[in-house]
Amino acid sequence: MEKKKMEEERKEEEEEEDDGVVIVDDETVRLKPKITLLSGVTVIVGSIIGSGIFLSPKGVLRETGSVGLALLIWLLCGVYSTIGAYCYTELGTAIVRSGADYAYIFEAFGPLLAFLRLWIESMIVRPCSTAVIALTFANYAVEPIFPSCEPPAIAIRMMAALCIVILTVVNAWDVVLSMRVQDVFTYAKLLALVLIIGAGIVQLARGESENFLDPFAGSKLDPGSIAIAFYQGLFAYNGWNYLNYVVEELKNPYRNLPLASWISCVLVTVVYFMANVAYFTTVSPKEMLESSAVACVFAKRLFGVMAWTMPAFVALSTFGGVNGVLFTSSRLFFVGAREGHMPKVLSFVQIHRLTPVPSVIFMGLTSLVYLSSTDMYQLINYVSFVNWLAIALSVVALLYFRWKRPDMKRPIKVNLIWPISYLVASVFLVIIPLYTNPVETGLGCLIIATGIPVYVICVKWKSKPAYVNKIIDDFNIFAQKLLLVVPSEKSS
Repeated sequence: MEKKKMEEERKEEEEEEDDGVVIVDDETVRLKPKITLLSGVTVIVGSIIGSGIFLSPKGVLRETGSVGLALLIWLLCGVYSTIGAYCYTELGTAIVRSGADYAYIFEAFGPLLAFLRLWIESMIVRPCSTAVIALTFANYAVEPIFPSCEPPAIAIRMMAALCIVILTVVNAWDVVLSMRVQDVFTYAKLLALVLIIGAGIVQLARGESENFLDPFAGSKLDPGSIAIAFYQGLFAYNGWNYLNYVVEELKNPYRNLPLASWISCVLVTVVYFMANVAYFTTVSPKEMLESSAVACVFAKRLFGVMAWTMPAFVALSTFGGVNGVLFTSSRLFFVGAREGHMPKVLSFVQIHRLTPVPSVIFMGLTSLVYLSSTDMYQLINYVSFVNWLAIALSVVALLYFRWKRPDMKRPIKVNLIWPISYLVASVFLVIIPLYTNPVETGLGCLIIATGIPVYVICVKWKSKPAYVNKIIDDFNIFAQKLLLVVPSEKSS
């Protein structure tokens, strides 16, 4: 009888999961694994290929001074990102918890450094990155409306805000819908790049190689310029670790996480390099530096009456990029709240939609704040310093686990030469800008430092006055009633 009862309970659980509902008890739910290998690849590729390949070529060329060095930087950025993704496969399969960097740093170094990582992500990296991609979407989306002049800043901001609001609603509504959006727009952005690369190959076949005759003429070799060029290029690769943020929702993570990471990074590196070669077959370095939409200049030269397709495809590409960042970022805040490092309400899950609605809304609102600035290149430099500092700390965590936990279960174990090489490159990217761009990096360090008193007051201080706890509890209850959300359970 007992065996029969257990089988009936198992069947009921499977039926609940088939309906998309994973109920732990009367008051607790958890996120359900719904992301396949293909969706995992589209999450990474869709998050990486956003605005960067259409925005960063100008920034990389400006800092390198030559076509040859710019192409070399693009290739090295791809290699650097692939090595990082390789290191993260060990971390992601050893610690199968959503949150990626935050989870690894928390496990290795404790709550303070993990909180500072979360603070960096929530205050700078994620909302700033979302704003940059949304602004690029807006630039290309309104370009056909203002073909002969610069579009007004207010039009760009409004279009970017509309993009963020729509995708916030999509991500709050349904994980499957968000993944479908990601899949469709990933294919659209790859199609845009295939058009660019195909046209570039035709140009090379015609002998259009003038910009490659003396490729390293005028190269800037000072370390500061090289570091900033890497910042611009690596921004375009930002997102290679995003699947680690949602690993609890990934089916068969031990197999699919490394496969998705490797496939995505190799694919994006090849596509980015070929796209930049294609640009230089048609657009001169001078023209690239003068344009804020290099893909549109390229299309106007080669596509004739069909030139309108390029801003349309780029807009689709960046729209999908915003979706990818919103999806993964909300899960980071969700995990941080679950560990007590962010407001508790951000760890709640909507009882019908099974999505972390409060954290999705939080991510959307913080992204809107950064739309107050339209200087995308300054935003990129601003976000890159603190981002690579935190990622370097995650790689240090890998080395720490090898030292302190040699018997830790590691389905994938990378050769130590890769995390050490990655760490050396990261130190260069962090140290050099402290001297070349002291204002931007200083602001980044200041924001990191502000996280310490926030941690002490909001996290470490447990004996808060009763009225403070009452305000927090009342807010959580209000949010639960308004959004129909309940606490979630950690995946085992």
